[in-house]
This record gives sequence, structure tokens and C-alpha cells, in this order.
Amino acid sequence: MRFIERITQVFKADAHGVVDALEDKPLLLRQHLREAELELRKKRAHLQALDLEEKRLVDEGRRLNEAVAALDGDVALALDEQQTDLARFAIRRLLPMRARVEGIGYRMKELIQDRDNTKALLHTQEQDFESLKNRVRGWLAENEGDVDPLAAPSVTDEDVELELLRRARGARAEVA
Repeated sequence: MRFIERITQVFKADAHGVVDALEDKPLLLRQHLREAELELRKKRAHLQALDLEEKRLVDEGRRLNEAVAALDGDVALALDEQQTDLARFAIRRLLPMRARVEGIGYRMKELIQDRDNTKALLHTQEQDFESLKNRVRGWLAENEGDVDPLAAPSVTDEDVELELLRRARGARAEVA
């Protein structure tokens, strides 16, 4: 039984090796970049949808507040004229509108929080995507030899620090 297990392991290891050899790493890297960019586009579309919903809610809230004010005036008029039946009629129309205005307020709070969270996440992911894109381009240039002349070179934190030191030294030399 132990012998059969060993043969099975050998075949599995060999199969994994074949799959690894068949994988086109540059193709996979490019595919991962496309997928990451697609996710960024989805988040941007989500932000646009939130903006449209906010605009719709603001318009609906404004319209409902005008209707509530008009009905409040009708209730006040009916009570001034001692027309309680008319006042009841106006109140029956008024109460659902007030509840809807309150619901819009709650939804606006949720929407603003969702939008702020999505914006923060999108900003972070856009920065990560740019870094990833530069690293992938660098890796592809090193391993494939096809250098994209328009691609921005990969810049490390150390490169930035060296440039800052050079500029600081140049500024000191100009002062002296």
C-alpha cells in the first residue's frame, strides 16, 4: 500500500510541474493587472451610482418637504376654521410623507458613509494598482526584454530619498 501512495505522489508532483511549465507568467501578470483595473472601474461605477442616488434623494426630499409644508398649512387652516374632518384628512396624507422624509434622511446618512468609505478604499487601491503596474512592467522588462519606451520606470523609495538628498545638497551649494 505504501508503494502505491508513493507512485501517486510522484504522479501528482509531476502533474504540478507540467502545469507550472505550461503557465505563461507574463500572461498571468497581465491578466491580474486587467482584473485589478476592472475592480477599480467597478468601484468608480459604484461611486457614480451613489452620486446619482444622492442627487435623486435630494430632489425627492426637497419635493416632499414642500408637500409637507403645504399639508401643514392645510392642517392649520382646517383647525383654524374648526374643520376637524378636513384636518384629519390632511394629517392622513401628511404622516406618511413625514415618515418618507425621515427615511430619506437615514438613507442619505448611509449613502454618505458608503461613499466616503468607497472613496478612501478606491484611493488606496489606485495607489496600490499604480505601484503594482510599475512593478509588473519592471519585471516584464527584465524577464522578457521588451521595454515599453512610454512606460514609467519603476521608482523605489530609495530612489526618491536619493533625489531629495541631491536637491538638498544643490540648494546648499547655491546658498554658499
